[in-house]
Amino acid sequence: MDEVTLRPAVDDDAEALVAFWAFAGENESRPTDRPEMITALLAHDPSALLLATVDGEIVGTVIAGWDGWRAHLYRLAVRPDHRRRGLGRLLVERAEERLRALGAGRFDAMVLEGNELGDASWRAAGYTRQDNWRRWVRPSGG
Repeated sequence: MDEVTLRPAVDDDAEALVAFWAFAGENESRPTDRPEMITALLAHDPSALLLATVDGEIVGTVIAGWDGWRAHLYRLAVRPDHRRRGLGRLLVERAEERLRALGAGRFDAMVLEGNELGDASWRAAGYTRQDNWRRWVRPSGG
């Protein structure tokens, strides 16, 4: 694998992240990503969004959200030409380390129905599907 650097995202990454997720993420049934959403996340929790880069280019991401009660992992994405090299697993491990240090006793991964690649990635990381829960959403109107 190329020399990978892991680091927290910064505001200057916002535009590149939107482009990266449009290319490497699963985006069906999701609101459209906007740079200001990323900068708002970083203002709230500067270490929540972990990037993997090679030669300064984003090749992987994961968000490790912690609200003091629950730990959520989402936006796990790896650029297609860097998949199947352990990068996703590395991102998840680092995200879990961060959340564990904050006090999390359990992690959950948010994966859209029908995202078979996502299902396989989380299963390989030791996660199991929790069938007795459903997620309810409503736009904020903002």
